[in-house]
Amino acid sequence: MTESSAATTLTPRQFQRAVLAWYDEHGRKDLPWQKKITPYRVWISEIMLQQTQVSTVIPYFERFMQRFPDVATLAAAPSDEVLHHWTGLGYYARARNLHKASKQIVNEFAGKFPKDIESLISLPGIGRSTAGAIASISMQLRAPILDGNVKRVLSRFYAIAGWPGERAVEQQLWRVAEELTPEDRLRDYTQVMMDLGATLCTRSKPRCSECPLQKQCIAHRNSTQHEYPGRKPKKTIPVKSTVMLLLENADGAILLEQRPPSGLWGGLWCPPQTDSHDDIAQTLKSLNLSGDNIVTLTPFRHTFSHFHLDITPIRIRVRPNERSVADAPHQRWILAHSPGRLGLAAPVKKLLSQLQ
Repeated sequence: MTESSAATTLTPRQFQRAVLAWYDEHGRKDLPWQKKITPYRVWISEIMLQQTQVSTVIPYFERFMQRFPDVATLAAAPSDEVLHHWTGLGYYARARNLHKASKQIVNEFAGKFPKDIESLISLPGIGRSTAGAIASISMQLRAPILDGNVKRVLSRFYAIAGWPGERAVEQQLWRVAEELTPEDRLRDYTQVMMDLGATLCTRSKPRCSECPLQKQCIAHRNSTQHEYPGRKPKKTIPVKSTVMLLLENADGAILLEQRPPSGLWGGLWCPPQTDSHDDIAQTLKSLNLSGDNIVTLTPFRHTFSHFHLDITPIRIRVRPNERSVADAPHQRWILAHSPGRLGLAAPVKKLLSQLQ
């Protein structure tokens, strides 16, 4: 924050009053996780909302709550079922961490969420901002948050230059967030800061005329909203490739394998994969299978946050008398139209739907 900007902005109390008055009239108050508020429900919603829009999260949250209504139920559930209820949301490490954290809460905290930020942060998948949201929304504790929406609001309001992923910029934003966090109405304040970024102070085409902070916002005054927050330095995204083998037996079932618990698509079920067409024969041999009627389907690209993956699906009819992998613990024959309660990577779900 520059000296000139500090002189023209609001005091923390004025800032709080402005945004809370807007929240009372315009804020979102009927989202599913805003009802029957508990630390567990807030936690699940906050993890789902990372990298994912509210409209997408709502049906997933409702199904998840129906199946896993509390932390003990989640901790006791098979990992396959947790991943199954996450299928389609992406960033599956979030689901794996949820499951790990639920077990830790049950085993180390007697099934109760800890009421201090440090202990919350000790749980897998919970960072400082998520811990702050859980504490402020469900426990009414004074704890700042700094998710992507809040970073955008504060960066523009105070004209804080630089990419928030840089340590110095992030630390500056945390100092501002801490200073602005009130002593009361913690739940409403946390919600309104997220609401402002999600509904008004959007990445493109911000609705500044409706914003309660418009008059004192430095970026708005200088018409430089597009400059904040600073962009992440661009780097070339690498491209990788894989061949997915859709092995189909005489019953029309497809072979899936469960991937290792960590790494790409950790714990999810996928068809066997090879690096190239040349490895197909060796892969079939390792599975004690042989096949014919080999058909290459339309290749497609799946993009992750850090690389592109070009997928070539190849459908192979395996001979009906060679099903030696049928009972292997991490291999399973499934019907494309009825894969069961398995966690599936998004491209696999797409391929199975095409096979139906």
